[in-house]
Amino acid sequence: MRVADLIALLTLAALWGASFLFMRLGAGEFGAVPLTALRVGGAALFLLPLVALRGQGAVLRQHWRQIVTVGVLNSTIPYLMFAIAALAINAGLSSILNATAPLWGVLIGWLWLNDRLSPSRLLGVFVGFVGVVMLAWDKASFKPGDHGVSAAAAIGACLLATLCYGLAANYTRRSLTGVPPLAAAAGSQGAAALMLALPAAWQWPRTTPSAAAWASLGALSVACTGIALVLYFRLIASLGASRAITVTFLIPLFGLLWGALFLGESITAAMVAGCAVILIGTGLVTGVLKLPARAAT
Repeated sequence: MRVADLIALLTLAALWGASFLFMRLGAGEFGAVPLTALRVGGAALFLLPLVALRGQGAVLRQHWRQIVTVGVLNSTIPYLMFAIAALAINAGLSSILNATAPLWGVLIGWLWLNDRLSPSRLLGVFVGFVGVVMLAWDKASFKPGDHGVSAAAAIGACLLATLCYGLAANYTRRSLTGVPPLAAAAGSQGAAALMLALPAAWQWPRTTPSAAAWASLGALSVACTGIALVLYFRLIASLGASRAITVTFLIPLFGLLWGALFLGESITAAMVAGCAVILIGTGLVTGVLKLPARAAT
Protein backbone atom coordinates (compact mmCIF):
# COMPACT_ATOMS: atom_id res chain seq x y z
CA MET A 1 0.00 0.00 0.00
CA ARG A 2 1.35 3.42 -0.98
CA VAL A 3 1.95 6.00 1.73
CA ALA A 4 -0.65 8.28 0.13
CA ASP A 5 -3.26 5.50 0.27
CA LEU A 6 -2.43 4.73 3.89
CA ILE A 7 -2.82 8.41 4.82
CA ALA A 8 -6.14 8.55 2.97
CA LEU A 9 -7.33 5.39 4.75
CA LEU A 10 -6.44 6.77 8.18
CA THR A 11 -8.01 10.14 7.34
CA LEU A 12 -11.22 8.45 6.24
CA ALA A 13 -11.36 6.35 9.40
CA ALA A 14 -10.73 9.46 11.52
CA LEU A 15 -13.53 11.36 9.73
CA TRP A 16 -16.08 8.56 9.96
CA GLY A 17 -15.08 7.90 13.57
CA ALA A 18 -15.58 11.61 14.30
CA SER A 19 -19.11 11.50 12.87
CA PHE A 20 -20.29 9.78 16.07
CA LEU A 21 -18.68 12.53 18.13
CA PHE A 22 -20.39 15.29 16.14
CA MET A 23 -23.75 13.52 16.26
CA ARG A 24 -23.38 13.26 20.01
CA LEU A 25 -22.61 17.00 20.20
CA GLY A 26 -25.43 18.10 17.89
CA ALA A 27 -28.34 15.71 18.40
CA GLY A 28 -29.36 17.02 21.82
CA GLU A 29 -29.86 20.60 20.56
CA PHE A 30 -31.13 19.98 17.02
CA GLY A 31 -33.04 16.78 17.58
CA ALA A 32 -32.41 13.63 15.55
CA VAL A 33 -34.55 14.47 12.52
CA PRO A 34 -33.40 18.08 11.92
CA LEU A 35 -29.76 17.09 12.49
CA THR A 36 -30.02 14.28 9.95
CA ALA A 37 -31.85 16.43 7.39
CA LEU A 38 -29.23 19.18 7.61
CA ARG A 39 -26.44 16.61 7.48
CA VAL A 40 -27.58 15.05 4.21
CA GLY A 41 -28.62 18.42 2.78
CA GLY A 42 -25.18 19.88 3.39
CA ALA A 43 -23.49 16.79 1.96
CA ALA A 44 -25.68 17.00 -1.16
CA LEU A 45 -24.77 20.67 -1.65
CA PHE A 46 -21.11 19.68 -1.41
CA LEU A 47 -21.30 16.64 -3.73
CA LEU A 48 -23.77 17.67 -6.45
CA PRO A 49 -21.49 20.39 -7.94
CA LEU A 50 -18.74 17.75 -8.21
CA VAL A 51 -21.16 15.54 -10.14
CA ALA A 52 -21.99 18.43 -12.46
CA LEU A 53 -18.29 19.19 -13.02
CA ARG A 54 -17.73 15.58 -14.08
CA GLY A 55 -20.71 15.64 -16.43
CA GLN A 56 -22.58 12.90 -14.59
CA GLY A 57 -25.91 14.72 -14.25
CA ALA A 58 -27.56 12.48 -16.84
CA VAL A 59 -26.80 9.47 -14.65
CA LEU A 60 -28.98 10.90 -11.88
CA ARG A 61 -31.94 11.29 -14.23
CA GLN A 62 -31.49 7.84 -15.76
CA HIS A 63 -31.23 5.93 -12.46
CA TRP A 64 -33.20 8.18 -10.12
CA ARG A 65 -35.48 5.43 -8.80
CA GLN A 66 -32.59 3.21 -7.75
CA ILE A 67 -30.68 6.18 -6.33
CA VAL A 68 -33.68 7.22 -4.23
CA THR A 69 -33.88 3.68 -2.86
CA VAL A 70 -30.20 3.81 -1.95
CA GLY A 71 -30.84 7.19 -0.34
CA VAL A 72 -33.43 5.62 1.94
CA LEU A 73 -31.36 2.56 2.83
CA ASN A 74 -27.89 4.09 2.99
CA SER A 75 -28.56 7.58 4.34
CA THR A 76 -32.07 8.45 5.53
CA ILE A 77 -32.68 5.54 7.89
CA PRO A 78 -29.10 4.82 9.08
CA TYR A 79 -28.14 8.45 9.73
CA LEU A 80 -31.42 9.03 11.54
CA MET A 81 -30.99 5.90 13.66
CA PHE A 82 -27.45 6.84 14.67
CA ALA A 83 -28.64 10.36 15.53
CA ILE A 84 -31.33 8.86 17.77
CA ALA A 85 -28.73 6.58 19.36
CA ALA A 86 -26.53 9.61 20.05
CA LEU A 87 -29.21 10.85 22.45
CA ALA A 88 -28.65 7.89 24.77
CA ILE A 89 -25.32 6.11 24.27
CA ASN A 90 -21.79 7.39 23.86
CA ALA A 91 -19.95 7.93 20.59
CA GLY A 92 -17.53 5.06 21.16
CA LEU A 93 -20.26 2.46 21.58
CA SER A 94 -22.10 3.67 18.45
CA SER A 95 -18.89 3.46 16.42
CA ILE A 96 -18.30 -0.12 17.61
CA LEU A 97 -21.83 -1.18 16.64
CA ASN A 98 -21.30 0.46 13.25
CA ALA A 99 -18.69 -2.24 12.55
CA THR A 100 -21.48 -4.84 12.28
CA ALA A 101 -22.46 -3.51 8.82
CA PRO A 102 -20.34 -6.08 6.89
CA LEU A 103 -21.93 -8.88 8.94
CA TRP A 104 -25.40 -7.84 7.78
CA GLY A 105 -24.11 -7.37 4.24
CA VAL A 106 -22.84 -10.95 4.00
CA LEU A 107 -25.93 -12.42 5.69
CA ILE A 108 -28.32 -10.51 3.42
CA GLY A 109 -26.27 -11.39 0.33
CA TRP A 110 -26.61 -15.07 1.27
CA LEU A 111 -30.37 -14.87 1.91
CA TRP A 112 -31.28 -12.52 -0.95
CA LEU A 113 -28.71 -12.95 -3.71
CA ASN A 114 -27.70 -16.56 -2.99
CA ASP A 115 -24.09 -15.64 -2.32
CA ARG A 116 -21.92 -18.49 -1.13
CA LEU A 117 -21.47 -18.45 2.64
CA SER A 118 -18.12 -20.12 3.35
CA PRO A 119 -17.28 -21.61 6.77
CA SER A 120 -15.09 -18.57 7.53
CA ARG A 121 -17.89 -16.15 6.74
CA LEU A 122 -20.47 -18.18 8.63
CA LEU A 123 -18.23 -18.25 11.68
CA GLY A 124 -17.59 -14.51 11.26
CA VAL A 125 -21.30 -13.71 11.33
CA PHE A 126 -21.75 -15.81 14.47
CA VAL A 127 -18.70 -14.35 16.23
CA GLY A 128 -19.66 -10.78 15.29
CA PHE A 129 -23.12 -11.05 16.75
CA VAL A 130 -21.75 -12.67 19.90
CA GLY A 131 -19.81 -9.42 20.30
CA VAL A 132 -23.03 -7.45 19.90
CA VAL A 133 -24.69 -9.53 22.61
CA MET A 134 -21.71 -8.87 24.89
CA LEU A 135 -22.04 -5.12 24.41
CA ALA A 136 -25.82 -5.13 24.77
CA TRP A 137 -25.60 -7.23 27.93
CA ASP A 138 -23.20 -4.71 29.42
CA LYS A 139 -24.91 -1.49 28.32
CA ALA A 140 -28.58 -2.16 27.61
CA SER A 141 -31.04 -0.43 29.90
CA PHE A 142 -34.74 0.05 29.23
CA LYS A 143 -34.94 3.17 31.40
CA PRO A 144 -35.38 6.29 29.22
CA GLY A 145 -32.58 8.82 29.46
CA ASP A 146 -32.68 12.62 29.45
CA HIS A 147 -33.99 12.75 25.87
CA GLY A 148 -36.53 9.96 26.27
CA VAL A 149 -34.40 7.28 24.58
CA SER A 150 -33.20 4.24 26.49
CA ALA A 151 -29.83 2.61 25.96
CA ALA A 152 -31.55 -0.55 24.74
CA ALA A 153 -33.51 1.42 22.14
CA ALA A 154 -30.30 3.20 21.09
CA ILE A 155 -28.47 -0.10 20.57
CA GLY A 156 -31.44 -1.37 18.57
CA ALA A 157 -31.34 1.80 16.46
CA CYS A 158 -27.65 1.24 15.69
CA LEU A 159 -28.31 -2.33 14.60
CA LEU A 160 -31.23 -1.21 12.40
CA ALA A 161 -28.87 1.33 10.84
CA THR A 162 -26.23 -1.29 10.03
CA LEU A 163 -28.91 -3.67 8.75
CA CYS A 164 -29.89 -0.94 6.29
CA TYR A 165 -26.25 -0.52 5.30
CA GLY A 166 -26.15 -4.24 4.53
CA LEU A 167 -29.33 -4.00 2.45
CA ALA A 168 -27.99 -0.94 0.63
CA ALA A 169 -24.71 -2.63 -0.24
CA ASN A 170 -26.48 -5.61 -1.80
CA TYR A 171 -29.10 -3.48 -3.56
CA THR A 172 -26.37 -1.26 -5.01
CA ARG A 173 -24.47 -4.30 -6.27
CA ARG A 174 -27.64 -5.61 -7.89
CA SER A 175 -29.18 -2.42 -9.30
CA LEU A 176 -26.48 0.24 -9.66
CA THR A 177 -23.59 -1.70 -11.16
CA GLY A 178 -21.75 0.57 -13.58
CA VAL A 179 -23.20 3.78 -12.12
CA PRO A 180 -20.42 6.21 -11.07
CA PRO A 181 -20.20 6.00 -7.26
CA LEU A 182 -19.93 9.78 -6.85
CA ALA A 183 -23.21 10.28 -8.74
CA ALA A 184 -24.93 7.60 -6.67
CA ALA A 185 -23.64 9.13 -3.42
CA ALA A 186 -24.61 12.70 -4.34
CA GLY A 187 -28.03 11.66 -5.60
CA SER A 188 -28.74 9.55 -2.53
CA GLN A 189 -27.82 12.44 -0.22
CA GLY A 190 -30.08 14.77 -2.17
CA ALA A 191 -32.94 12.28 -2.10
CA ALA A 192 -32.52 11.82 1.65
CA ALA A 193 -32.56 15.59 2.18
CA LEU A 194 -35.82 15.96 0.24
CA MET A 195 -37.45 13.14 2.20
CA LEU A 196 -36.47 14.63 5.56
CA ALA A 197 -37.17 18.29 4.78
CA LEU A 198 -40.79 18.41 5.98
CA PRO A 199 -40.28 16.19 9.08
CA ALA A 200 -37.28 18.35 10.01
CA ALA A 201 -39.31 21.56 9.68
CA TRP A 202 -42.07 19.98 11.81
CA GLN A 203 -39.61 19.01 14.55
CA TRP A 204 -37.37 22.07 14.37
CA PRO A 205 -36.08 22.92 17.87
CA ARG A 206 -37.85 25.76 19.67
CA THR A 207 -34.56 26.96 21.13
CA THR A 208 -31.97 28.10 18.62
CA PRO A 209 -29.02 25.66 18.66
CA SER A 210 -25.73 27.02 19.95
CA ALA A 211 -22.77 27.99 17.80
CA ALA A 212 -21.00 24.81 18.95
CA ALA A 213 -23.94 22.69 17.76
CA TRP A 214 -23.90 24.43 14.36
CA ALA A 215 -20.15 23.90 14.09
CA SER A 216 -20.65 20.19 14.87
CA LEU A 217 -23.32 20.01 12.18
CA GLY A 218 -21.03 21.66 9.63
CA ALA A 219 -18.21 19.22 10.38
CA LEU A 220 -20.61 16.27 10.29
CA SER A 221 -22.12 17.30 6.97
CA VAL A 222 -19.13 18.50 4.96
CA ALA A 223 -16.15 16.66 6.46
CA CYS A 224 -17.62 13.42 7.84
CA THR A 225 -20.10 12.88 4.99
CA GLY A 226 -19.18 14.82 1.83
CA ILE A 227 -15.38 14.76 1.98
CA ALA A 228 -15.36 11.27 3.51
CA LEU A 229 -17.40 9.86 0.62
CA VAL A 230 -15.03 11.39 -1.94
CA LEU A 231 -12.07 9.86 -0.07
CA TYR A 232 -13.78 6.48 0.06
CA PHE A 233 -14.41 6.39 -3.68
CA ARG A 234 -10.81 7.37 -4.36
CA LEU A 235 -9.63 4.53 -2.14
CA ILE A 236 -11.87 2.07 -3.96
CA ALA A 237 -10.39 3.24 -7.28
CA SER A 238 -6.84 3.00 -5.91
CA LEU A 239 -6.98 -0.10 -3.70
CA GLY A 240 -10.11 -1.95 -4.77
CA ALA A 241 -13.27 -2.42 -2.73
CA SER A 242 -11.99 -5.40 -0.73
CA ARG A 243 -9.02 -3.45 0.64
CA ALA A 244 -10.85 -0.14 1.03
CA ILE A 245 -13.38 -1.79 3.33
CA THR A 246 -10.63 -2.39 5.88
CA VAL A 247 -11.51 1.13 7.06
CA THR A 248 -14.27 -0.66 8.99
CA PHE A 249 -11.65 -1.90 11.45
CA LEU A 250 -10.27 1.56 12.13
CA ILE A 251 -13.52 3.48 12.65
CA PRO A 252 -14.22 2.12 16.19
CA LEU A 253 -10.67 2.97 17.25
CA PHE A 254 -11.15 6.60 16.24
CA GLY A 255 -14.70 6.66 17.59
CA LEU A 256 -13.44 5.56 21.00
CA LEU A 257 -10.48 7.96 20.82
CA TRP A 258 -12.51 11.07 19.91
CA GLY A 259 -15.17 10.24 22.50
CA ALA A 260 -12.55 9.87 25.23
CA LEU A 261 -10.59 12.99 24.24
CA PHE A 262 -13.41 15.45 23.62
CA LEU A 263 -16.35 14.11 25.61
CA GLY A 264 -14.56 12.42 28.49
CA GLU A 265 -16.22 9.09 27.69
CA SER A 266 -14.89 6.12 29.58
CA ILE A 267 -13.59 3.08 27.71
CA THR A 268 -14.57 0.01 29.72
CA ALA A 269 -13.12 -3.48 29.55
CA ALA A 270 -16.48 -4.77 28.33
CA MET A 271 -16.46 -2.28 25.44
CA VAL A 272 -12.94 -3.28 24.44
CA ALA A 273 -13.81 -6.98 24.61
CA GLY A 274 -17.03 -6.55 22.65
CA CYS A 275 -15.24 -4.42 20.06
CA ALA A 276 -12.50 -7.04 19.65
CA VAL A 277 -15.03 -9.84 19.15
CA ILE A 278 -17.03 -7.83 16.60
CA LEU A 279 -13.89 -6.92 14.65
CA ILE A 280 -12.75 -10.56 14.61
CA GLY A 281 -16.13 -11.50 13.17
CA THR A 282 -15.93 -8.67 10.64
CA GLY A 283 -12.42 -9.78 9.70
CA LEU A 284 -13.63 -13.31 8.98
CA VAL A 285 -16.60 -12.02 6.98
CA THR A 286 -14.55 -9.65 4.82
CA GLY A 287 -11.72 -12.13 4.25
CA VAL A 288 -9.11 -10.11 6.12
CA LEU A 289 -8.91 -13.05 8.56
CA LYS A 290 -9.22 -16.62 7.36
CA LEU A 291 -9.56 -20.01 8.97
CA PRO A 292 -6.71 -22.50 8.45
CA ALA A 293 -7.26 -24.56 5.30
CA ARG A 294 -8.09 -27.76 7.23
CA ALA A 295 -10.60 -26.01 9.51
CA ALA A 296 -12.23 -24.24 6.55
CA THR A 297 -12.61 -27.55 4.76
